[in-house]
Amino acid sequence: MRSRKNKNKVPSKINKLLEIPQEVSTNIPKLTVIGFERILVENYKAILEYQDFYIRISTYVGILNINGYELSLQEMTTDDLLITGKIEGIDFESITD
Repeated sequence: MRSRKNKNKVPSKINKLLEIPQEVSTNIPKLTVIGFERILVENYKAILEYQDFYIRISTYVGILNINGYELSLQEMTTDDLLITGKIEGIDFESITD
């Protein structure tokens, strides 16, 4: 059985052969930014902090920080998170081993 660490970094030969996108076959987060008012975060672990001007999200490879104002969690599933509001900045804190 593969460890979570390997699952995050190395796509399998079958996934490469079938051309399955890496974000689907691993836990690597995928961000889709739509203008300055929407962000779709896929493959997140947990919401660490949530305020109307700052949202901090834990992913399998680091922490995602979203800054702005009037931020809200519009839709949330176990894998996806839709954030809306006036987005001013996005930064990522990488986990180093």
